[in-house]
Amino acid sequence: MNYSEFLKMGPEIVLVLALVVMFIADFVLHKSESKCKSLFSLMAVLMVVSLCGTFCTAASHPEPVSAFGGLYVVSPAVNVMKSILVFGTFIVVLMAQPWVEKTQRLAGEFYMLLISTLLGMFIMMSSGNFLLFFLGLETASVPLACMVAFDKWKQNSAEGAAKYILVATFSSGVMLYGISFIYAAAGTLYFDDVAAALSPLTSDHLPLCIMGLVFFFSGLGFKISLVPFHFWTADTYQGAPTPVTGYLSVISKGAAAITLAIILMKVFQPLVYYWEYMLYIVIVLSITVANLFAIRQSELKRFMAFSSISQAGYIMLAVVGNSQLGVAALTYYVLVYIVANMAVFTVINVVEQNNGGRTDMAAYNGFYQTNPKLSFLMTLALFSLAGIPPFAGMFSKFFVFMAAAEQGSAAAYFVVFVALVNTVISLYYYLLIVKAMYITKTDSPLPTFKSDLNTKVAMAICTVGVMLFGICSCIYEWIAAAGM
Repeated sequence: MNYSEFLKMGPEIVLVLALVVMFIADFVLHKSESKCKSLFSLMAVLMVVSLCGTFCTAASHPEPVSAFGGLYVVSPAVNVMKSILVFGTFIVVLMAQPWVEKTQRLAGEFYMLLISTLLGMFIMMSSGNFLLFFLGLETASVPLACMVAFDKWKQNSAEGAAKYILVATFSSGVMLYGISFIYAAAGTLYFDDVAAALSPLTSDHLPLCIMGLVFFFSGLGFKISLVPFHFWTADTYQGAPTPVTGYLSVISKGAAAITLAIILMKVFQPLVYYWEYMLYIVIVLSITVANLFAIRQSELKRFMAFSSISQAGYIMLAVVGNSQLGVAALTYYVLVYIVANMAVFTVINVVEQNNGGRTDMAAYNGFYQTNPKLSFLMTLALFSLAGIPPFAGMFSKFFVFMAAAEQGSAAAYFVVFVALVNTVISLYYYLLIVKAMYITKTDSPLPTFKSDLNTKVAMAICTVGVMLFGICSCIYEWIAAAGM
């Protein structure tokens, strides 16, 4: 065995080292009065180091790299997505600090779970074999369930975690069942070998492969919260601590989306005729059903849950074109979605921490009167999520529409048309929050409060991203170049 191949796993090695350092620091600082602040500073430094490491890896490897006989495979597009996910995790660490300080001595556990789930996502995205992919998926899922249940003394948190772990277990079983079908038809679990075996399929093997594809898609559809695999989302988002909800809505979704896109285009390319129409149906259902249910929500975290389901439909729209342009559009959409969605969740977290844990939409009535800056920044983020120009969300939607339309079929054009119509519907329900903050009058608006420095930095990063990621063409060009 050539141990030098481990050096090709640069981002994963950095995260493993970060996990070890955090474990030792948590042990050493166990009785320290400044434990939370010290661990936060260390976590922020570790995320910056990890971001630099993944960015340098993306820049220094313009060609795909494989290790361990094809078990581990990483492309430039995957390296770019890893950089984006670490960037998003850094924002989560910043916005979570006020909440982490209230967890007393559990800061170390939270940060270790965060690193562990990010490590699992990295392994999942870089896998070249279905078994390694599944191990990465479970490495990401189990710590996420612990994070959802972190506020264990709250009933909603325990309920949300129970629903998440039960549905995750069921979806993992369904996925393994699908992988067994694929193995029975192809005789291998390596992605490249499966794709080669599926190409000359006989009619006897075709039904087996289609069943495997459907079950595998169903398992990852749960991770991305696509309809009809979305039933856990609203309850889990409401019960989880707000920083964890933000992490679930963007980081976990982005990792699962890019993985599904790569596997569909790379492994199941010979079955594109079948999964393309399956994808059309799921996208239309996800965008439409989620938008209609979002209108009815009065609890803001449940509202953002259905918003995230709708956004998942837009993310998968990039896969319809079945091209490198689609991978670039998907990656860019995730980047823009991270800054916009995390800006909203940062405001929700600030309000929750300063208003007795309230997250209902009525709490934001008259918010502009007492907290105009936060209201304005949240409005910018909501406009970006809705796709209003000139914010970055408009450009990200344009690129996924363009990638889907590139397919050229009447069905693809119909899906794009449905997505455009639903964009108008989403604008309506995002404006409901804006209306509550600026127009709805109340005798007892939220009190004026000041955000801590970490929250201000997180909001500044998100706002700059919302304003500039669409205008600075170099960002999309960097992503597109990696996808070539």
